[in-house]
Amino acid sequence: MRMPASTPVTTIDELLALPHDGLRHELLDGTHVVTPAPSYPHQVVLLRLLQVIAEMVKDARVQVLLSPADIRLDPRTLVQPDLFIVKDEDGSLDKTWADVGVPLLAAEILSPSTAARDRGIKRKLYLEAGVEEYWIVDLNARLIERWRERAEIHNEQMPWRLDIGVKGIVNVNDLFVGMREEERGAI
Repeated sequence: MRMPASTPVTTIDELLALPHDGLRHELLDGTHVVTPAPSYPHQVVLLRLLQVIAEMVKDARVQVLLSPADIRLDPRTLVQPDLFIVKDEDGSLDKTWADVGVPLLAAEILSPSTAARDRGIKRKLYLEAGVEEYWIVDLNARLIERWRERAEIHNEQMPWRLDIGVKGIVNVNDLFVGMREEERGAI
């Protein structure tokens, strides 16, 4: 969903100056977009994905985090990935979002209001910024679309690795346990 702003927002500073309204605001190559709160199934699958990834990276010098977060990919782009991994060499909490840099992994869980943007402009911006892997988690199709140089579709097991020595297997089906067939179109 794209909502018009009363005052045009075209820079990160303008975006960050907006009053908090509980919605997710992003700046995608200079275009301000606003997204409503995610659905219940979205949040459950996101938590499951967080648990799987957090276990795999527990010994690495990284942080796996969830939005809201103000991730700057370039001077005209501030994103709010659902889940992301950033390097964390020192483990310090004395950082700002501007300090974390480009994520190693960014994952978005599709919803009807974000699907076109997640598969279009956001995929392009993440990959151009140097994100190693971009995952699109499709609740309706029950799969992960993984982007590196090209797309890969995974609906069972997905071998995964990061160049920093992290590797494992994501059991894609486990993310969707408990979703009834009739929920597929309503997410």
